[in-house]
Amino acid sequence: MTKLDSLIAELCPDGVEYKVLGEVCERIYSGKNKQRSEIGRYCIYGSTGVIGYTDDFTYEQDAILVARVGANCGYVHLATGCYDVSDNTLIVEPCESVYDLKFAYYQLTNMNLNQYAKGGGQPLITAGQLKAFKIPIPPLPVQHEIVRILDNFTELTAELTAELTARKKQYNYYRGELLTFGDDVPMVLVGDLFDFKNGLNKGKEFFGKGSPIVNFVDVFKNRTLTETMLRGRVEVTSKEQNLYSAKKNDVFFTRTSETQEEIGMAAVLLDDIDNCVFSGFVLRARPKTDQLLPKYCAYCFSSYHLRKEIVRNSSYTTRALTNGTVLSKLWFPVPSLDKQTRIVEILDRFDTLTTDITNGLPAEIAARQKQYEYYRDKLLTFPAKQTTMS
Repeated sequence: MTKLDSLIAELCPDGVEYKVLGEVCERIYSGKNKQRSEIGRYCIYGSTGVIGYTDDFTYEQDAILVARVGANCGYVHLATGCYDVSDNTLIVEPCESVYDLKFAYYQLTNMNLNQYAKGGGQPLITAGQLKAFKIPIPPLPVQHEIVRILDNFTELTAELTAELTARKKQYNYYRGELLTFGDDVPMVLVGDLFDFKNGLNKGKEFFGKGSPIVNFVDVFKNRTLTETMLRGRVEVTSKEQNLYSAKKNDVFFTRTSETQEEIGMAAVLLDDIDNCVFSGFVLRARPKTDQLLPKYCAYCFSSYHLRKEIVRNSSYTTRALTNGTVLSKLWFPVPSLDKQTRIVEILDRFDTLTTDITNGLPAEIAARQKQYEYYRDKLLTFPAKQTTMS
């Protein structure tokens, strides 16, 4: 029998009492609208997290914050230290003589408060709603033991997340080092290495069935593309199929975006896909040479130096734009195939470790998170104590 089992058997063998949240909290209320800036010693919390900074804080007691409006409505955060809170966030202050703060945080997080939001365009949770939620309140020793168990889970996840952050920094460092070349590596104009073409534009009625298509989101979110990753479909004529074909080793760039920082993101197609075409929101760069490895191109076009040049040379009016003429004027390093192979092998290992959702650290973090959520749900579920009539 675990310590928690012993405590439950001793202190609440017949179940626990359920109370409304308002009974076990000192206060539940909204923060205040406040001037904020990008600088300051103390955080200002809003419905999206930290939304600014201030030197004139209002709160210095630990409390639970609940986003009360907007897309993040119902998100729960534990605030500590000195801070301020905007008016789109609720502040929950438990009565710690009966309701442990950290236990309350875990309990509210587990309730998925977003499901209780009301409203259409702007989902909303009110203080009155929160106060009316009925929740189990086990004895404090039970609460403390549950907090200890769940803290162990969260600390392990935090350690893995910190390791992932460190690995990503290491990855970025080595990618920068490996893709910085001396005078012994020839620099060639991109236009001498690739032919550029704009993509297919069709009415929305043609989309949803037909040929596979490389879309903006596919390129923006990935550095390499395979057949299973392409979910979009479009009906095309045989002429369009020839004009806008997408073939193995083609490099695609995002052609237009809301911001310059998102322009010219590149992805390389690694598979031959029957009848595949590409969207008008991306550019196709088809290699003229066999002296470039596809994955080397993927890594190189996402390197700091080339990304900086792509962004610097893009235009911006109401949207950011780039085109084949602009990209053709960039300089591209072309080391030997052996050197490209070594670069790809090293960066592939880092990429797997930092991004792979089946084998890398993200996979382990996801597994730990699922385990934590499973146990959190089990630990925070209690039978209600039956009341008897005298």
